Amino acid sequence: MSASPTVLILAAGQGTRMRSATPKVLHELCGLPMVLWPVRAALAAGAEKVVVVDSPARPCEAVLPQGVDLAVQPQSNGTGGAVQAAAEQVSADAPVVVLSGDVPLVSAEAIRELVDAHAVSGAAATMAAAVLDDPTGYGRVVRDPDGAVARVVETKKAGDATTEELEIKEVNSGIYVFSGAALLDALPRLSADNAQGELYLPQALDLLRSDGKVIAAHVVEDQGLMLGVNDRVALARVRAIAQRAICERHMLAGVTIVDPASTRIDVDVQIGQDTTIEPFTTLLGSTRIGERCTVRCSYLVDCTLQDGVSVGPFAYLRPGAVLRDGSKAGTFVEIKNSDIGAGTKIPHLSYVGDSDVGEQTNLGAGTITANYDGHAKHRTTIGSRVKGGVDTSLVAPVTLGDDAYTAAGSVITEDVPEGALAVARARQANIEGYSERRARQAVEAKSDSASDGHGD
Repeated sequence: MSASPTVLILAAGQGTRMRSATPKVLHELCGLPMVLWPVRAALAAGAEKVVVVDSPARPCEAVLPQGVDLAVQPQSNGTGGAVQAAAEQVSADAPVVVLSGDVPLVSAEAIRELVDAHAVSGAAATMAAAVLDDPTGYGRVVRDPDGAVARVVETKKAGDATTEELEIKEVNSGIYVFSGAALLDALPRLSADNAQGELYLPQALDLLRSDGKVIAAHVVEDQGLMLGVNDRVALARVRAIAQRAICERHMLAGVTIVDPASTRIDVDVQIGQDTTIEPFTTLLGSTRIGERCTVRCSYLVDCTLQDGVSVGPFAYLRPGAVLRDGSKAGTFVEIKNSDIGAGTKIPHLSYVGDSDVGEQTNLGAGTITANYDGHAKHRTTIGSRVKGGVDTSLVAPVTLGDDAYTAAGSVITEDVPEGALAVARARQANIEGYSERRARQAVEAKSDSASDGHGD
């Protein structure tokens, strides 16, 4: 890429059409606040500096990664005012890219391409343009005979553009790269002499053009530049596109996703080769899945699966769950903050929380770790090659040694030594003739009820 740019990301708008107490750019998109998508794209593009322009409440500050600067726009006075708020961060010697925090799908490749095209053109400013089959509602890019931008014609109201201008399919994306010196020269001259009384960044293009400087437009193939988010309908539309791209990235890397349309995968999820993700699976946060795993119709959040792990269907793996090589979490199994050893199986209908489980252990159906005493959480330790009976409750803190057994239906409250069988249940007693006695009592009760109040 040409000289490393400063990238300004405008994120101070409240987004009232979102109908939300949460600022628009902090709404979640595939596991990240929306504003972090252009931030990451700028960093990946090799930006020398990334500056997010925020409102005085500074809601973005808490989510920005280290090394990303924050500028505050003191009042809501338009895109020009937002760039003015970051002017101290702009160098006259470096190009300046202006992005929007609510246009999340801009790619690093598109940023690099735009900066390179700007350097080649020698223009004072270069806008990213796109050619759309249906350009309705977008400002049309009108070029002069030399190919430079003569003007951008808005088309939101009838009469804004001529019939010939409406035929133009090249539109302005609202993303720009400026010469730093040219931008710093134009910013103080922006005027709020318009119906909204705000400062608009596109006026800087008009000012530079009136100075005799060249304004260029570079057509970028990445249609993500055109997908802004103003309401939740648009957010859902953008999310669907981002989700499809995430699934395609994994599939091209060797992951089988049986039905991408019914699969939700956050952007930071990692999946190894030859793993299969069955329909209706949700993989969230920083979940890590190794090679040759199978995940069936399950919900995974911030967990780690090593190679050859089997999960589901209908499993719930919560933050801190680690399943080591070849282990299994079966049907309706919930695991939280636990380390499950290699080859260990938790086949079905169990809850394992705050536990450390050794290798080659098998926990029977209905195993429950009772890890909370009403005041604090406690850990359960289960050794290797343990055989847990069905319907076993382990009341933490408790330790089961290697090769131990638990009898079905036991409530384990004390440590079980290595190789021992723990039986913790009441002794069975069979009451002979119980069924007949119950039936006789029912008949007698019915007879007594019929006679009450009818003895006259």
